Amino acid sequence: MKLIEIRNDGSTAQVIAPLPKAAVGVLDHFRSHFARVGFEKPWIGYLAEVVDDSSQATCVGTCAFKSPPVNGAVEIAYFTFPEFEGRGIATQMVKELLAIARTNKPDLFIIAQTLPVENASNAILKKFGFEFAGTVEHPEDGTVWEWRRPCIPNQP
Repeated sequence: MKLIEIRNDGSTAQVIAPLPKAAVGVLDHFRSHFARVGFEKPWIGYLAEVVDDSSQATCVGTCAFKSPPVNGAVEIAYFTFPEFEGRGIATQMVKELLAIARTNKPDLFIIAQTLPVENASNAILKKFGFEFAGTVEHPEDGTVWEWRRPCIPNQP
């Protein structure tokens, strides 16, 4: 898996062809998101690309740090495009985000929020050592579960 940076203007740092329809909406979202929260590498959004056995690259999802670190923590988010779900892509995206955090600021806590039900996203977070931190009210998403883990050196 390769993560491709989404620039502050909503363009990508590398050409992705063909760009899936879902990715176009993601790029539009990040343009306005960065205008609100700021743009500070590496705490940005990414498109996830995988290469198949025939060397064909495909954009399969998106992941991000929701903003630069605040109060010793950074929040991650990830989304696999529906046609690629169930292939371990979200797991790979979380692994990549944790590696970026560990490389750039290993003293952070990593936070993630999920729907308040047991689901695949919870299972991925648990696999990486996230612990349930409680229920919170998100201004846009309503009630969500929050998960936390320290950025642990030498661990995925």
